[in-house]
Amino acid sequence: MNLNQITVPSLDVLKSIAFYKTLGLELIVEALPHYARFVCPEGNTTFSIHLVDKLIKGQGIYVYFECENLDERVSDLQKNGIAFDELPSDRSWLWREARLKDPDGNLLILYFAGENRLNPPWRI
Repeated sequence: MNLNQITVPSLDVLKSIAFYKTLGLELIVEALPHYARFVCPEGNTTFSIHLVDKLIKGQGIYVYFECENLDERVSDLQKNGIAFDELPSDRSWLWREARLKDPDGNLLILYFAGENRLNPPWRI
């Protein structure tokens, strides 16, 4: 089994398209006003947004995007107007993470974990 796609809700698909293109995702499907799909710049995983009437309440989902050059990537995104809630920092689970929200409040985590992504010291 392989993870193909993650889909997140949006109140404004067009606004979200601009945001995710700024993050570096490549738009491959634009079915406005209801849907858009992107391919990640590395690998072949896709990410999509779909129009909803209202957003879910509570914490919702967390979407992780892996970046080998995390600190440089965050710096470049900030220069392009992307605001971060948390700048890159080392976490106790041995990942380096930066956190931000998309225009609909979905939590995005840009991270680098290296070998610890699949093989942390506590792996079963």
